[in-house]
Amino acid sequence: MNLKIRYFVVLTLAYLSMVGCDQDIVLIGDPVTKLTNDCIKRSLPIAPNLVGQEIEFAYAMALPKELGKLASAQVVASIPGASGTYFDPNSYHTNASGQDIPVLVATESQTSGATTSTQFTADTCAATLRYYYIIPEEARGKEVSFTFSAKASNGQSVDYKMGPYKISTMDMTRNLSLTPDEQCYISFGDNAEAAVIYSKSQLAADPSLASQIDIVYGYHANADLSHAFYAAGSPEAYRPNVVFPSGFSNATKMIQDYGLRDRQLSGLQYSHFIDDLDFQAVNMDRSIHHALLLKEEAGVWVETADGVYRAFVYVNKATATEMTVSVKRYKM
Repeated sequence: MNLKIRYFVVLTLAYLSMVGCDQDIVLIGDPVTKLTNDCIKRSLPIAPNLVGQEIEFAYAMALPKELGKLASAQVVASIPGASGTYFDPNSYHTNASGQDIPVLVATESQTSGATTSTQFTADTCAATLRYYYIIPEEARGKEVSFTFSAKASNGQSVDYKMGPYKISTMDMTRNLSLTPDEQCYISFGDNAEAAVIYSKSQLAADPSLASQIDIVYGYHANADLSHAFYAAGSPEAYRPNVVFPSGFSNATKMIQDYGLRDRQLSGLQYSHFIDDLDFQAVNMDRSIHHALLLKEEAGVWVETADGVYRAFVYVNKATATEMTVSVKRYKM
């Protein structure tokens, strides 16, 4: 079944769940004579699946009203999801204004290991439930598949398999705040987050942190320089009033990119996604040790001095009082 037809089926079943089983229902196409099901992945199909993020599905189930009603639904993941994995107990339909309208039809879901299940509480013969899978650390660099299933009060059961889906090895951290009126320091090393921001006070309290710094951030009121990143070895002429901390020696490589707008980092409706292959393919031979004139919706490719990590730093906001960045990081 092609995607357009499948999407129509899911929307049709979602509508059926709203009109209930005590009304006459007419389906376009082949008549439904038994419990049936369908599923679509609601998450953007070309977006990389990142650890800590969610994959969303819409699972639709229906049977003729004279055969009974829905009893339960469950999904089994090939790799157990992280905390926050669940079935939404509501079934949805879209009103005339295009808004999703929820109707409670099931219990709060229970997750045990790889299995998430729910019981129907509404007297309904059709419903579409949304399932949210939080990608766990255990899935990094692997593939994950899902088996959805439903049972009816008449004993009939059905299942539907989805996947496999490749899980990226990248990390992503969004909306990190830098302080224009004070130097900040960025580390892309062996941290749980894709990037960690250190302040001057943190370095003063623990000078050993200087060895973990990959980039020094500075802001210049002079528009010729504006917001900037510096690595060890950056010419002093490009960093007036920016003082490197004692022990900072990482000659981090940088390449500015004013045209690459990643949808996951920006939160905007762009069509491009940076994935693992992009980090492998970028040619850092033309890199330098600074990035000047950083502006909103611009970015910087980064490679740590030891060559272990590459990152892409996207500028979400850049004003005289605020600087916000989001980062994807890839271990080479």
